[in-house]
Amino acid sequence: MTAPLARDIAWLLERLSEVIPRESGDLMNRVREAAQRMIGAEDIDPVIAGLDPREIHTVLKLLTIQFHLRNKAEQVHIARVNHQRECQSATGKPRPESLNALIHGFAASGQPLERVLELLEGIDIQPTLTAHPTESRRRSIIDKQRRIGDLLQAHDEPDQTPASRLRLESGVRQTLSLLLATDEVRAQRLEVIDEVRNGLHYLAGSIWEAVPTLYRDLEAAIELHYGKRPEIPLLLRYRTWIGGDRDGNPNVTSELTRDALAVMRRVALKRHAETLNALELQLSVSDKRVPIDRALLESIRRDEQDHALDEEELRHLQHEPLRIKLRHMQSKLKSATYSARDFTDDLRTLQSAAKTAGLEEVATRGLLSEAIVRTRTFGFHLAAMDIRQHSAVHERAVADMLHIAGVTDDYAALNEPERLGLLRNELATSRPLLGDAARADEQTIELLDTLRVFAQAAAEEPERVGSYVVSMAHECSDILEVLILLREVGLWRISDDGCECPIDVAPLFETVDDLARAGDVMRNLFAEPAYAAQLQARSRFQEIMLGYSDSSKDGGYWAANWNLDRAQDDLARACAEADISVRLFHGRGGTVARGGGRAHRAILAAPPSSCNGRIRFTEQGEVISFRYAMPEIARRHLEQIVSAVVEAKAHAASNPAPQDDISQLMGDMARDSRAAYRELIDDTEFWPWFVKDSPVLFIGELPIASRPLSRAGKDVEFESLRAIPWVFAWTQMRYNAPGWYGVGAAFEALVLHDDVKLERCRDAYESVGCFRAFIDNAQQEMARARLEVARWYTAGAPAGLRGRLEEEFANAERAILAITGQQALLDNNPVIQQSIRERNPDTDIINALQFALLTKWRSADGNERTELRPLILLSVNALAAAMQSTG
Repeated sequence: MTAPLARDIAWLLERLSEVIPRESGDLMNRVREAAQRMIGAEDIDPVIAGLDPREIHTVLKLLTIQFHLRNKAEQVHIARVNHQRECQSATGKPRPESLNALIHGFAASGQPLERVLELLEGIDIQPTLTAHPTESRRRSIIDKQRRIGDLLQAHDEPDQTPASRLRLESGVRQTLSLLLATDEVRAQRLEVIDEVRNGLHYLAGSIWEAVPTLYRDLEAAIELHYGKRPEIPLLLRYRTWIGGDRDGNPNVTSELTRDALAVMRRVALKRHAETLNALELQLSVSDKRVPIDRALLESIRRDEQDHALDEEELRHLQHEPLRIKLRHMQSKLKSATYSARDFTDDLRTLQSAAKTAGLEEVATRGLLSEAIVRTRTFGFHLAAMDIRQHSAVHERAVADMLHIAGVTDDYAALNEPERLGLLRNELATSRPLLGDAARADEQTIELLDTLRVFAQAAAEEPERVGSYVVSMAHECSDILEVLILLREVGLWRISDDGCECPIDVAPLFETVDDLARAGDVMRNLFAEPAYAAQLQARSRFQEIMLGYSDSSKDGGYWAANWNLDRAQDDLARACAEADISVRLFHGRGGTVARGGGRAHRAILAAPPSSCNGRIRFTEQGEVISFRYAMPEIARRHLEQIVSAVVEAKAHAASNPAPQDDISQLMGDMARDSRAAYRELIDDTEFWPWFVKDSPVLFIGELPIASRPLSRAGKDVEFESLRAIPWVFAWTQMRYNAPGWYGVGAAFEALVLHDDVKLERCRDAYESVGCFRAFIDNAQQEMARARLEVARWYTAGAPAGLRGRLEEEFANAERAILAITGQQALLDNNPVIQQSIRERNPDTDIINALQFALLTKWRSADGNERTELRPLILLSVNALAAAMQSTG
């Protein structure tokens, strides 16, 4: 740990010690000693077994706050280090993974500015916020942590006076006192509209602030290295699933989707109105001092004709036409007919007027240019909303509609060729299936009502609506069924003149087997006449989503990642063969087991064929609250994403084929690792143990999202359990098995006893590619595991389960060390390695308490369980803070 970070953590913990009673500190010390005695033992220490509920709550609450303080201090430290590195970076050696480094690299390699601008022109990056329940903290807790972070940043400023230091210390104590008095776990489960507001907190907050800075940084880098400052094309837009993701969540209704769209519009308009207020204060430009652009005066004249402003309002602005224009824009923001495109045009008019007035720098480098960037990025909607639904729901709805229309009585019984023939005939016309008097199933009506909401939104502002994502897409019919549904509400029309459709239909391939078949499914789909018409309507563009979470849960870490890599390559080639532009949409989670890890590294490791500069990826839960916790961190995250996408596109153009290909070996490893993984989870004794001894059922009770634990909404079974609680439970038990299990078996069988293959793996690790990413992500998850603690949870496991887990861990560790040349896991990242070591002792305490609580739960009666349940939920929350990870 660096000295500044250690100092910050010590300062915060000292403030905490000032607000807790002395006896709480003494209790913590006793429990810490007891937890350390449990390491390597099978039994619960008598001190921990003897704690009463109040004492357990006190310890868990204090540990949770301590980890929150450490996490916030680390965030502030990251922002500090990034700032220091930026200040220290010289022209010849810019900060790694920065936009300056990107442009410096192009200039140093002799790339002309025209080539750089050509690369930027095709960049299309769309981060997508989801409501996936991976943020266990309440908004009340997050807000107080942010306050502490602000105070910590102020404390870091030089030349603090004694009085200011005392004020800062008091502010931290006040906030900590409030944290101690605030429940960590919500009393009720979040509703969908609450999730919408949480997403808006970031979209209209740190993201809104960070986006213009991204463009300013890129412009400055180009000016530094090329001597010119061109306007940057639109690189980045946001999407959201919050309010539109219906897959397995019955709480997302058509009415809530309508409300979500309306709330997002209101917030966007509010932020734009604030910008106009700020511009009016700034642009005090007088026609008595500078020339005025005739186009501005003509624009004002048209505004007056449409809606004259009050004469009293204009009395003080007689010679300030830019301010008059801004007043008109404020007025027009209240009109439903004023579009984001109109708003952008008006801002451009103001920008041109500022240039005419001789205010070039004001026009191109200040608030005015930032306003243009924001309206191009966020429009009047902040983020385009996708709709997502499971393919099985579409099948039932289409079957219902076809039955009512008298087309077929049992669509579900048809095989794939029969379905395709029927759907092909249906989609040759634009006729709806349901008449006004038709009475469809309730679920069918609700789905169609949601599509009508999207149809209305698309008519009002096309940019408000994103894609229709089809979960668990297995066959071509799963996508064509969506066209039937879109046709029913007028979103899809076909005629002799062609097809009209304002939204993309994006299949989501999630299981390992579906990923392996994805390319062929899309090739067959492109050959379907109705879908060929859809592609023409969408300018021969196709979006395809890849599921990281369910593929990993289905096939294990290595098999999922390898099949995802191969699917990207095959899908990119399938689209290129059909002359279709593609954007791959990566459904990544926060943890390695769900596609997490360093985004910059993942982008650069993608197959060259897929690196076309167009990309989407999900951001959810704790990922959102970390990456966008502070504008400084949001800025760094976005520049890493943009620089990686541009670099990957440039590299793919000059190096279309991967080097040092070991595809056959990686494929064989995927096969063997999947077999080992499935052998574990398909063991008939595995699932009963997992449900009984892990905290998975309590994770389902944690009120952190609107959607249920299981897609099926009934008794929890492996197939219906969502990937988030699956990974979350393993993380809580300190195994982290979904992020590494199966790797050891594959290397043991295929590599470790073959010197030639081992050397090939070492060579592959030294290159920047997917092999290195696979190894480094796995070793990070293994380093975060703690088998000494995990053994507590397998005390009652079936014979051999613990040994199987530990043997697999040992084999994977031996393989990783042999390939990387390291002495210990994560030697290549000493910062994270040290952080894990420092966190483990207090994390062990939480695990010891959770293990004791779960043990009591299994033999407790109803009244005892009522007392134990909130404590177990608090332990889940505490471990999420300690591990900085949920699912």
